[in-house]
Amino acid sequence: MVVTLSTWELVLPGSGSLKEKRSVLRSLKDRLSRLNVSVAESGLQDQRGRARISVVFLAAHSAQADSILASVDRLVAGARDAVVIANTSERL
Repeated sequence: MVVTLSTWELVLPGSGSLKEKRSVLRSLKDRLSRLNVSVAESGLQDQRGRARISVVFLAAHSAQADSILASVDRLVAGARDAVVIANTSERL
């Protein structure tokens, strides 16, 4: 079993308020949840234009973990109203 944790730091250029930021993040988190991963806002909660989200999942083997992580990464990178400025991943 392979546990993977990945974190993205995002800039949200169109978010003029925390309410707008939450709307963008809620949409992203809902789409990520469909990939059967756990997702949470893991930092920068009180900053309007920035966000940090983390995803964690369990896979049977490394190849499966790589495939899931690639899908998650594509979804985050393609998110509307969000620009990825940093990403870290680790296997536990």
